[in-house]
Amino acid sequence: MEDNVVKVLVANLGSTSFKYRLFDMSTEQQLARGGIDRIGLEDSNCSVEIGDYSDKRVTNIPDHAAAVTLCLEQLSDPEHGCLKDASELKGIGFKAVFAGKLSGVRVVDDTLLTRMEELADVAPAHNPPYAKAMRQLRQAFPSIPLVAALETGFHETIPPEIRAYAVPFEWQDKYETKRWGFHGASHRYIGGRIGEILGNDDLKVISCHLGGSNSLCAQRGNKSQANSLGMSPQTGLLHNNRVGDFDPYALPLLKRLSGKSFEELLEEMSTNGGLLGLSGLSSDVRDLEEAASNGHERADFALKVFVASIRQYLGSYLVVLGGADAIVFTGGIGENSQRIRREVCAGLEWAGISLDEEKNGAVERDAEVCISADDSKTQIWVVPTNEEIVVARQTVEAVGQSD
Repeated sequence: MEDNVVKVLVANLGSTSFKYRLFDMSTEQQLARGGIDRIGLEDSNCSVEIGDYSDKRVTNIPDHAAAVTLCLEQLSDPEHGCLKDASELKGIGFKAVFAGKLSGVRVVDDTLLTRMEELADVAPAHNPPYAKAMRQLRQAFPSIPLVAALETGFHETIPPEIRAYAVPFEWQDKYETKRWGFHGASHRYIGGRIGEILGNDDLKVISCHLGGSNSLCAQRGNKSQANSLGMSPQTGLLHNNRVGDFDPYALPLLKRLSGKSFEELLEEMSTNGGLLGLSGLSSDVRDLEEAASNGHERADFALKVFVASIRQYLGSYLVVLGGADAIVFTGGIGENSQRIRREVCAGLEWAGISLDEEKNGAVERDAEVCISADDSKTQIWVVPTNEEIVVARQTVEAVGQSD
Protein backbone atom coordinates (compact mmCIF):
# COMPACT_ATOMS: atom_id res chain seq x y z
CA MET A 1 0.00 0.00 0.00
CA GLU A 2 1.32 3.44 -0.92
CA ASP A 3 2.17 5.52 2.13
CA ASN A 4 -0.10 8.40 1.11
CA VAL A 5 -3.19 6.26 0.44
CA VAL A 6 -5.55 5.80 3.40
CA LYS A 7 -8.57 3.62 2.66
CA VAL A 8 -11.52 3.55 5.03
CA LEU A 9 -14.74 1.57 4.84
CA VAL A 10 -17.82 3.24 6.36
CA ALA A 11 -20.65 0.91 7.36
CA ASN A 12 -24.32 1.67 7.92
CA LEU A 13 -26.04 -1.27 9.61
CA GLY A 14 -29.56 -2.49 10.09
CA SER A 15 -30.76 -5.70 11.67
CA THR A 16 -30.74 -7.41 8.25
CA SER A 17 -28.78 -4.93 6.14
CA PHE A 18 -25.25 -3.70 5.54
CA LYS A 19 -24.57 -0.64 3.40
CA TYR A 20 -21.09 0.74 2.87
CA ARG A 21 -18.88 3.25 1.13
CA LEU A 22 -15.14 2.97 0.58
CA PHE A 23 -13.05 6.16 0.61
CA ASP A 24 -9.49 7.04 -0.24
CA MET A 25 -9.01 9.55 2.55
CA SER A 26 -5.81 10.98 1.08
CA THR A 27 -8.13 12.72 -1.41
CA GLU A 28 -11.54 12.02 0.22
CA GLN A 29 -12.55 10.34 -3.03
CA GLN A 30 -15.31 7.73 -2.89
CA LEU A 31 -13.91 4.57 -4.47
CA ALA A 32 -16.89 2.26 -4.13
CA ARG A 33 -20.30 1.80 -2.60
CA GLY A 34 -22.57 -1.15 -2.08
CA GLY A 35 -24.98 -2.94 0.15
CA ILE A 36 -26.51 -6.22 1.19
CA ASP A 37 -30.14 -6.67 2.25
CA ARG A 38 -31.93 -9.64 3.82
CA ILE A 39 -28.93 -10.77 5.87
CA GLY A 40 -29.80 -13.96 7.71
CA LEU A 41 -32.72 -14.58 5.37
CA GLU A 42 -32.98 -16.51 2.14
CA ASP A 43 -32.00 -14.75 -1.07
CA SER A 44 -29.82 -11.89 0.23
CA ASN A 45 -29.58 -9.04 -2.29
CA CYS A 46 -26.00 -7.85 -2.87
CA SER A 47 -24.85 -4.88 -4.94
CA VAL A 48 -21.59 -3.04 -5.51
CA GLU A 49 -20.52 -0.03 -7.58
CA ILE A 50 -16.81 0.56 -8.28
CA GLY A 51 -16.35 3.42 -10.70
CA ASP A 52 -18.27 2.54 -13.86
CA TYR A 53 -18.50 -1.13 -12.85
CA SER A 54 -21.55 -2.44 -11.04
CA ASP A 55 -22.70 -5.89 -10.00
CA LYS A 56 -25.87 -7.25 -8.45
CA ARG A 57 -26.40 -10.78 -7.24
CA VAL A 58 -28.62 -12.87 -5.00
CA THR A 59 -27.02 -15.28 -2.53
CA ASN A 60 -27.34 -16.41 1.08
CA ILE A 61 -25.59 -14.28 3.71
CA PRO A 62 -25.96 -15.71 7.24
CA ASP A 63 -24.64 -12.75 9.28
CA HIS A 64 -22.88 -9.38 9.10
CA ALA A 65 -19.41 -10.94 9.23
CA ALA A 66 -20.25 -12.90 6.08
CA ALA A 67 -21.63 -9.70 4.54
CA VAL A 68 -18.35 -7.86 5.13
CA THR A 69 -16.40 -10.86 3.84
CA LEU A 70 -18.36 -10.74 0.58
CA CYS A 71 -17.94 -6.97 0.43
CA LEU A 72 -14.14 -7.30 0.75
CA GLU A 73 -14.08 -10.06 -1.88
CA GLN A 74 -15.91 -7.77 -4.31
CA LEU A 75 -13.68 -4.81 -3.52
CA SER A 76 -10.57 -7.03 -3.95
CA ASP A 77 -11.71 -8.54 -7.24
CA PRO A 78 -8.60 -8.73 -9.51
CA GLU A 79 -10.44 -7.32 -12.52
CA HIS A 80 -12.71 -4.64 -11.06
CA GLY A 81 -11.67 -4.16 -7.44
CA CYS A 82 -10.01 -1.18 -5.76
CA LEU A 83 -8.35 -3.07 -2.88
CA LYS A 84 -5.46 -5.49 -3.03
CA ASP A 85 -6.80 -7.18 0.09
CA ALA A 86 -8.39 -6.39 3.44
CA SER A 87 -5.04 -5.33 4.93
CA GLU A 88 -5.28 -2.12 2.90
CA LEU A 89 -8.11 -0.88 5.09
CA LYS A 90 -7.04 1.65 7.69
CA GLY A 91 -10.27 0.89 9.55
CA ILE A 92 -14.01 0.39 9.38
CA GLY A 93 -16.12 3.26 10.68
CA PHE A 94 -19.67 2.97 12.01
CA LYS A 95 -22.29 5.69 12.44
CA ALA A 96 -23.23 4.25 15.82
CA VAL A 97 -26.11 5.72 17.78
CA PHE A 98 -26.03 5.56 21.56
CA ALA A 99 -23.68 4.55 24.35
CA GLY A 100 -24.62 7.16 26.96
CA LYS A 101 -21.57 8.78 28.54
CA LEU A 102 -19.33 6.75 26.24
CA SER A 103 -19.95 9.31 23.53
CA GLY A 104 -17.70 10.84 20.89
CA VAL A 105 -15.51 8.75 18.58
CA ARG A 106 -14.15 5.49 20.00
CA VAL A 107 -12.20 2.48 18.85
CA VAL A 108 -14.59 -0.41 19.44
CA ASP A 109 -13.84 -2.54 22.49
CA ASP A 110 -15.76 -4.79 24.87
CA THR A 111 -16.58 -1.90 27.22
CA LEU A 112 -18.27 0.07 24.46
CA LEU A 113 -20.17 -2.92 23.09
CA THR A 114 -21.42 -3.91 26.53
CA ARG A 115 -22.63 -0.37 27.17
CA MET A 116 -24.46 -0.23 23.83
CA GLU A 117 -26.19 -3.49 24.69
CA GLU A 118 -27.12 -2.23 28.16
CA LEU A 119 -28.71 0.89 26.65
CA ALA A 120 -30.63 -0.89 23.91
CA ASP A 121 -33.91 0.29 25.49
CA VAL A 122 -33.10 3.82 24.34
CA ALA A 123 -32.27 2.88 20.74
CA PRO A 124 -33.95 -0.49 20.16
CA ALA A 125 -33.82 -0.27 16.37
CA HIS A 126 -30.15 0.70 16.28
CA ASN A 127 -28.05 -0.55 19.19
CA PRO A 128 -28.74 -4.30 18.98
CA PRO A 129 -27.78 -4.76 15.30
CA TYR A 130 -24.71 -2.53 15.63
CA ALA A 131 -23.41 -4.24 18.76
CA LYS A 132 -24.04 -7.70 17.34
CA ALA A 133 -22.38 -6.93 14.01
CA MET A 134 -19.38 -5.26 15.64
CA ARG A 135 -18.80 -8.33 17.80
CA GLN A 136 -18.95 -10.55 14.73
CA LEU A 137 -16.55 -8.32 12.81
CA ARG A 138 -14.03 -8.07 15.65
CA GLN A 139 -13.86 -11.86 15.71
CA ALA A 140 -13.76 -12.28 11.92
CA PHE A 141 -11.31 -9.42 11.18
CA PRO A 142 -9.18 -8.91 14.31
CA SER A 143 -6.50 -6.98 12.41
CA ILE A 144 -8.87 -4.26 11.13
CA PRO A 145 -9.61 -1.47 13.64
CA LEU A 146 -13.31 -0.77 14.14
CA VAL A 147 -14.36 2.78 15.05
CA ALA A 148 -17.73 3.89 16.44
CA ALA A 149 -18.62 7.51 15.72
CA LEU A 150 -21.48 8.04 18.20
CA GLU A 151 -24.22 10.33 16.88
CA THR A 152 -24.45 12.00 20.27
CA GLY A 153 -20.86 13.27 20.11
CA PHE A 154 -21.61 16.37 18.05
CA HIS A 155 -24.10 17.57 20.64
CA GLU A 156 -21.74 17.60 23.62
CA THR A 157 -21.38 21.38 23.11
CA ILE A 158 -25.07 22.01 23.85
CA PRO A 159 -25.36 24.09 27.05
CA PRO A 160 -26.40 22.01 30.08
CA GLU A 161 -29.55 24.03 30.67
CA ILE A 162 -30.79 23.10 27.18
CA ARG A 163 -29.84 19.41 27.53
CA ALA A 164 -31.49 18.95 30.92
CA TYR A 165 -34.92 17.50 31.63
CA ALA A 166 -36.69 18.74 34.76
CA VAL A 167 -36.41 15.32 36.40
CA PRO A 168 -34.94 14.59 39.84
CA PHE A 169 -31.42 15.94 39.54
CA GLU A 170 -29.65 12.68 40.35
CA TRP A 171 -31.29 10.98 37.35
CA GLN A 172 -28.92 12.84 35.04
CA ASP A 173 -25.83 11.05 36.35
CA LYS A 174 -27.35 7.90 37.80
CA TYR A 175 -29.53 7.02 34.80
CA GLU A 176 -27.92 9.23 32.12
CA THR A 177 -31.26 10.95 31.51
CA LYS A 178 -30.87 14.06 29.36
CA ARG A 179 -31.44 15.37 25.85
CA TRP A 180 -28.55 13.57 24.16
CA GLY A 181 -29.35 14.60 20.57
CA PHE A 182 -28.71 12.51 17.45
CA HIS A 183 -28.05 12.81 13.70
CA GLY A 184 -24.68 14.19 14.73
CA ALA A 185 -22.79 13.25 11.55
CA SER A 186 -25.36 14.89 9.28
CA HIS A 187 -25.60 18.11 11.28
CA ARG A 188 -21.80 18.29 11.61
CA TYR A 189 -21.44 17.94 7.85
CA ILE A 190 -24.10 20.54 7.04
CA GLY A 191 -22.66 23.10 9.46
CA GLY A 192 -19.18 22.67 8.05
CA ARG A 193 -20.26 22.59 4.43
CA ILE A 194 -22.43 25.71 4.54
CA GLY A 195 -19.51 27.47 6.21
CA GLU A 196 -17.31 26.47 3.28
CA ILE A 197 -19.90 27.59 0.74
CA LEU A 198 -20.39 30.99 2.37
CA GLY A 199 -16.73 31.46 3.35
CA ASN A 200 -17.49 31.93 7.04
CA ASP A 201 -16.74 29.45 9.83
CA ASP A 202 -18.67 31.38 12.49
CA LEU A 203 -22.21 31.20 11.14
CA LYS A 204 -25.47 30.80 13.01
CA VAL A 205 -27.10 27.87 11.23
CA ILE A 206 -30.30 25.88 11.65
CA SER A 207 -29.84 22.56 9.88
CA CYS A 208 -33.02 20.64 9.04
CA HIS A 209 -32.35 16.92 8.58
CA LEU A 210 -35.62 15.62 7.16
CA GLY A 211 -35.85 12.04 5.93
CA GLY A 212 -36.94 8.71 7.40
CA SER A 213 -36.14 10.20 10.78
CA ASN A 214 -36.03 13.93 11.40
CA SER A 215 -34.33 16.55 13.51
CA LEU A 216 -33.39 20.21 13.61
CA CYS A 217 -30.12 21.46 15.03
CA ALA A 218 -29.12 24.97 16.09
CA GLN A 219 -25.42 25.57 15.44
CA ARG A 220 -23.00 28.40 16.07
CA GLY A 221 -19.62 28.09 14.38
CA ASN A 222 -20.38 24.41 13.53
CA LYS A 223 -20.92 23.62 17.21
CA SER A 224 -24.28 22.24 18.28
CA GLN A 225 -26.36 24.48 20.56
CA ALA A 226 -29.63 22.50 20.52
CA ASN A 227 -31.09 19.43 18.83
CA SER A 228 -34.72 18.41 18.60
CA LEU A 229 -33.97 14.75 19.35
CA GLY A 230 -33.84 14.08 23.07
CA MET A 231 -33.09 11.06 25.24
CA SER A 232 -33.84 8.71 22.36
CA PRO A 233 -34.11 8.78 18.54
CA GLN A 234 -37.89 8.37 18.97
CA THR A 235 -38.45 11.97 20.14
CA GLY A 236 -38.57 15.51 18.75
CA LEU A 237 -40.19 15.95 15.35
CA LEU A 238 -42.54 13.22 14.20
CA HIS A 239 -40.78 10.69 11.96
CA ASN A 240 -41.89 8.40 9.14
CA ASN A 241 -43.42 5.85 11.53
CA ARG A 242 -42.28 7.05 14.97
CA VAL A 243 -44.35 9.31 17.16
CA GLY A 244 -41.86 12.04 18.07
CA ASP A 245 -42.69 14.20 21.10
CA PHE A 246 -45.36 12.57 23.27
CA ASP A 247 -46.66 13.01 26.80
CA PRO A 248 -45.70 9.86 28.77
CA TYR A 249 -48.67 10.39 31.11
CA ALA A 250 -50.95 9.35 28.26
CA LEU A 251 -49.56 5.82 28.42
CA PRO A 252 -51.39 4.63 31.58
CA LEU A 253 -54.68 5.79 30.08
CA LEU A 254 -53.93 4.11 26.75
CA LYS A 255 -52.91 0.94 28.58
CA ARG A 256 -56.18 0.82 30.50
CA LEU A 257 -58.45 1.70 27.57
CA SER A 258 -56.73 -0.38 24.89
CA GLY A 259 -55.88 -3.40 27.01
CA LYS A 260 -52.35 -3.35 25.60
CA SER A 261 -49.16 -3.59 27.65
CA PHE A 262 -46.64 -0.76 27.91
CA GLU A 263 -44.32 -2.76 25.68
CA GLU A 264 -47.01 -3.15 23.04
CA LEU A 265 -47.84 0.55 23.15
CA LEU A 266 -44.19 1.55 22.82
CA GLU A 267 -43.82 -0.80 19.88
CA GLU A 268 -46.88 0.69 18.21
CA MET A 269 -45.63 4.23 18.80
CA SER A 270 -42.31 3.39 17.16
CA THR A 271 -43.69 1.47 14.17
CA ASN A 272 -47.19 2.79 13.54
CA GLY A 273 -46.85 6.43 14.59
CA GLY A 274 -45.55 9.51 12.81
CA LEU A 275 -46.60 10.17 9.24
CA LEU A 276 -47.85 6.61 8.85
CA GLY A 277 -50.03 6.75 11.94
CA LEU A 278 -51.51 10.16 11.15
CA SER A 279 -52.23 9.42 7.51
CA GLY A 280 -53.20 5.76 7.79
CA LEU A 281 -51.71 5.53 4.31
CA SER A 282 -47.93 5.72 4.08
CA SER A 283 -44.77 6.81 5.88
CA ASP A 284 -43.34 8.27 2.65
CA VAL A 285 -43.81 11.99 2.07
CA ARG A 286 -43.88 11.43 -1.70
CA ASP A 287 -46.91 9.16 -1.36
CA LEU A 288 -48.60 11.58 1.01
CA GLU A 289 -48.05 14.60 -1.21
CA GLU A 290 -49.51 12.76 -4.19
CA ALA A 291 -52.47 11.56 -2.16
CA ALA A 292 -53.04 15.01 -0.67
CA SER A 293 -53.10 16.54 -4.15
CA ASN A 294 -55.88 14.07 -4.99
CA GLY A 295 -57.96 15.07 -1.98
CA HIS A 296 -56.83 12.57 0.68
CA GLU A 297 -57.57 14.56 3.84
CA ARG A 298 -55.55 12.50 6.31
CA ALA A 299 -52.49 12.56 4.06
CA ASP A 300 -52.76 16.34 3.90
CA PHE A 301 -53.29 16.52 7.66
CA ALA A 302 -50.17 14.41 8.33
CA LEU A 303 -48.08 16.78 6.21
CA LYS A 304 -49.52 19.80 8.02
CA VAL A 305 -48.69 18.30 11.42
CA PHE A 306 -45.16 17.56 10.18
CA VAL A 307 -44.68 21.14 9.01
CA ALA A 308 -46.09 22.53 12.26
CA SER A 309 -43.62 20.49 14.33
CA ILE A 310 -40.70 21.71 12.21
CA ARG A 311 -41.79 25.32 12.57
CA GLN A 312 -42.09 25.03 16.35
CA TYR A 313 -38.47 23.94 16.65
CA LEU A 314 -37.35 26.42 14.02
CA GLY A 315 -38.86 29.28 16.01
CA SER A 316 -37.27 28.01 19.20
CA TYR A 317 -33.85 27.82 17.60
CA LEU A 318 -34.09 31.34 16.20
CA VAL A 319 -34.38 32.38 19.85
CA VAL A 320 -31.49 30.09 20.94
CA LEU A 321 -29.19 31.57 18.29
CA GLY A 322 -30.52 35.12 18.26
CA GLY A 323 -31.50 34.76 14.59
CA ALA A 324 -29.86 32.72 11.86
CA ASP A 325 -27.45 33.38 9.02
CA ALA A 326 -28.65 30.28 7.19
CA ILE A 327 -31.38 27.65 7.28
CA VAL A 328 -30.32 24.47 5.49
CA PHE A 329 -32.60 21.67 4.32
CA THR A 330 -31.09 18.21 3.88
CA GLY A 331 -32.09 14.53 3.88
CA GLY A 332 -34.45 12.83 1.46
CA ILE A 333 -37.41 15.08 2.36
CA GLY A 334 -35.43 18.26 2.90
CA GLU A 335 -33.66 17.92 -0.45
CA ASN A 336 -36.65 16.84 -2.53
CA SER A 337 -39.93 18.19 -1.14
CA GLN A 338 -40.84 21.61 -2.49
CA ARG A 339 -44.02 21.63 -0.42
CA ILE A 340 -42.33 20.99 2.93
CA ARG A 341 -39.68 23.67 2.33
CA ARG A 342 -42.29 26.18 1.15
CA GLU A 343 -44.67 25.62 4.06
CA VAL A 344 -41.91 25.61 6.69
CA CYS A 345 -40.74 29.03 5.49
CA ALA A 346 -44.18 30.51 4.83
CA GLY A 347 -45.02 33.80 6.53
CA LEU A 348 -41.62 34.26 8.18
CA GLU A 349 -40.71 37.52 6.47
CA TRP A 350 -41.06 39.24 9.86
CA ALA A 351 -38.08 37.15 10.98
CA GLY A 352 -36.04 38.02 7.89
CA ILE A 353 -36.75 34.64 6.26
CA SER A 354 -38.12 34.81 2.72
CA LEU A 355 -38.23 31.91 0.27
CA ASP A 356 -38.03 32.41 -3.50
CA GLU A 357 -40.78 30.17 -4.88
CA GLU A 358 -39.23 29.93 -8.34
CA LYS A 359 -35.86 28.87 -6.93
CA ASN A 360 -37.56 26.42 -4.58
CA GLY A 361 -39.35 24.78 -7.49
CA ALA A 362 -36.20 24.46 -9.59
CA VAL A 363 -34.01 22.52 -7.15
CA GLU A 364 -32.26 19.68 -8.99
CA ARG A 365 -31.28 16.35 -7.48
CA ASP A 366 -28.00 16.38 -5.50
CA ALA A 367 -27.63 20.15 -5.98
CA GLU A 368 -26.27 22.63 -3.45
CA VAL A 369 -28.48 25.64 -4.09
CA CYS A 370 -29.68 28.81 -2.39
CA ILE A 371 -33.47 29.15 -2.52
CA SER A 372 -33.99 32.32 -0.49
CA ALA A 373 -35.27 35.56 -1.99
CA ASP A 374 -32.66 38.19 -2.82
CA ASP A 375 -33.89 40.43 0.01
CA SER A 376 -34.02 37.65 2.63
CA LYS A 377 -31.88 38.46 5.66
CA THR A 378 -31.43 34.75 6.34
CA GLN A 379 -30.16 32.60 3.50
CA ILE A 380 -32.12 29.41 2.80
CA TRP A 381 -30.21 26.51 1.27
CA VAL A 382 -30.66 22.95 0.09
CA VAL A 383 -27.47 20.96 0.69
CA PRO A 384 -27.24 17.15 0.35
CA THR A 385 -25.73 15.64 3.47
CA ASN A 386 -22.73 13.30 3.53
CA GLU A 387 -22.64 11.50 6.85
CA GLU A 388 -20.26 8.88 5.53
CA ILE A 389 -17.39 11.27 4.83
CA VAL A 390 -17.73 12.65 8.36
CA VAL A 391 -17.46 9.14 9.82
CA ALA A 392 -14.53 8.37 7.51
CA ARG A 393 -12.65 11.45 8.74
CA GLN A 394 -13.37 10.55 12.35
CA THR A 395 -12.22 6.98 11.74
CA VAL A 396 -8.88 8.10 10.37
CA GLU A 397 -8.34 10.39 13.34
CA ALA A 398 -9.34 7.76 15.90
CA VAL A 399 -7.15 5.04 14.39
CA GLY A 400 -4.24 7.45 14.17
CA GLN A 401 -4.54 8.30 17.85
CA SER A 402 -4.65 4.62 18.78
CA ASP A 403 -1.54 3.67 16.76
